[in-house]
Amino acid sequence: MSRIKDVVLGKARDVHDPHVFHKVSLIAFLAWVGLGADGLSSSAYGPDEAYRALAGHKEMAVLLVLAMTATVMIISYAYSKLIEDFPAGGGGYLVSTKLLGPGFGVVSGSALLVDYVLTITTSVAAAMDQTFSFLPVVWQPYKLWVEVIIFVLLVIMNLRGIKESVVIVAPIFMFFVLTHLVILVGCFVVHGHNLAHLPAAAAHTAHMDYKSIGIFGIMALLFGAYARGAGTYTGIEAVSNGVPIMREPKVHTAKKTMLYMSLSLAITAGGILFCYLLADVKIPGLEEGKTLNAVLIESLGYGQWFVVLALLAEAGLLVVAAQTGFIDGPRVMANMALDGWIPRRFASLSDRLTMDYGILLMGAAGLASLFYTHGDITVLVTMYSINVFVTFSLSQIGMCRLWWQRHNDKDHPTWYKSLALHVVAALLCTSILFVVVAQKFREGAWMTVLVTSVLVVICYMIRAHYRSVGALLARLSSILSEVEQQVAKDVPRSDIDRSKPVAVVLVGGYGGLGVHTLLTILRMFPRHYTQVIFASIAVIDSGHFKGADDVEHMEEETRQSLNKYADVARKMDLAADVRFGTGTDPIAEAEKLCAGIAGEFPRAVFFGGKLVFEKEKWYQKLLHNEMALALQRRLQFRGVPMVVLPVRA
Repeated sequence: MSRIKDVVLGKARDVHDPHVFHKVSLIAFLAWVGLGADGLSSSAYGPDEAYRALAGHKEMAVLLVLAMTATVMIISYAYSKLIEDFPAGGGGYLVSTKLLGPGFGVVSGSALLVDYVLTITTSVAAAMDQTFSFLPVVWQPYKLWVEVIIFVLLVIMNLRGIKESVVIVAPIFMFFVLTHLVILVGCFVVHGHNLAHLPAAAAHTAHMDYKSIGIFGIMALLFGAYARGAGTYTGIEAVSNGVPIMREPKVHTAKKTMLYMSLSLAITAGGILFCYLLADVKIPGLEEGKTLNAVLIESLGYGQWFVVLALLAEAGLLVVAAQTGFIDGPRVMANMALDGWIPRRFASLSDRLTMDYGILLMGAAGLASLFYTHGDITVLVTMYSINVFVTFSLSQIGMCRLWWQRHNDKDHPTWYKSLALHVVAALLCTSILFVVVAQKFREGAWMTVLVTSVLVVICYMIRAHYRSVGALLARLSSILSEVEQQVAKDVPRSDIDRSKPVAVVLVGGYGGLGVHTLLTILRMFPRHYTQVIFASIAVIDSGHFKGADDVEHMEEETRQSLNKYADVARKMDLAADVRFGTGTDPIAEAEKLCAGIAGEFPRAVFFGGKLVFEKEKWYQKLLHNEMALALQRRLQFRGVPMVVLPVRA
């Protein structure tokens, strides 16, 4: 199984490699591919949905093109400024948490998680819609199972590593850019003669609509189409979330990525919507199984071969866009896990330095939404375009508050310009949010609101559990002050005698839990152990792996904590020493560390603590990794004795 894993996912990365972060980080171009593809791919369904909503009033598409382009540029520029104030990344979750409070942060984070799941599902479903547009209609029943296969392949790719997955799909991304440049230019060449008639046709349609439905009817129609195409803007936030995985200087790389993404999205999405109007695209019937993009490409007359190539390029890019969910979704989970909103294991990294728990959960949730909607792109887009505007709105409101607080700050003399930008972006995002919710709620958007609300409630329940356990550990820490007062004497260091019994105490950070374990050992085995080794693992998780120097900092913190334990033990007339290892998997690294200590000290017995609850519940194993029991099983198989001491909760 280990060899199969190495072949499928790749060999483990060395966290001590000074170039390891360089190897897994993304330059601006690759970040544009991995994160910007989500926004760019929305040109396959965003303009389509907006144009369909204008049925019978297609000339109004000119106004939609202007509104769509302006919206992309305003939101992108606002997020580009946001990156300057939050260079460590984190996107909407961290911005809302720090500027508006944890309550708003968990709402923003939960909304983002649901949005990224739907990003994956919508992208894969839309990709197959494009592909099956040129395949025989009788093949339609197989579409769902092809989507399932793609899901599995995407999960495997991302478990190998972010950079590896992005490099694989980069040629597909560039193929899309090339084919759609040909489509946009070709449309103006082939259908350019219709440009002269558009102003008169638009004026006539506006006049007839004014007489029939009035100005408010026209506005309602435009807002409805605008809201229907809101999925066009959903990928903009991804860049600010992905700053931690970008190459240094991160802020410069992120802003360059945002520029690439905003320009490519505005040109492609706005251009395609305008080309629908220019080519007088007729909305196909459901029985034809075609997208508007397929009809547009066919109208160019390049031949069926180009139709197939262009639609395959769109399908490929949509699959690439699913990468955004697998890249940023687990990162949001990791940030929330570090704050105690979701199980802490979602902040851990695999030996390939990927957030494997998050990737697997995103894949499973995406498959569930795929089967729930049967891959219906209309239903998915309806569910999809709500949550991202929750995050957009909260982020921009938070930035408004930040810049208002800076209005007396001499370091920001042009504060009013930034405030004006974020006010406009906030008004724009909240307006879109209310319109989308009002128009799409009964069409299926209620499910998104329900799932997000349930997720928020679950997050609060998880955090309440962690806080209660944290209160227990805080009470244990009161032991420290008592012990330190009782053993205030200084004792010189003495070496460990290999011929005598040694108690190896497995500890985390310096605190009452470790001292409690030591005192329990001395009480259970009076006068048996006169020497002790404190062992720990410097666990490299997503919170401690944001740059090349983070591993060294984590190791130094671990060494200092262990030395504090050793000082306490020496003051209790015990010979003491320390050992530690470094890695992403605490259990695997602890097993190797303990095996090495056992080889060095033949009479060593290992001790670890485990939280024991009065009433065991099924969810406790999900919230706590129970490292002591897992390590005990591994060491016992090696013939190494280990005792797990209970810590009552």
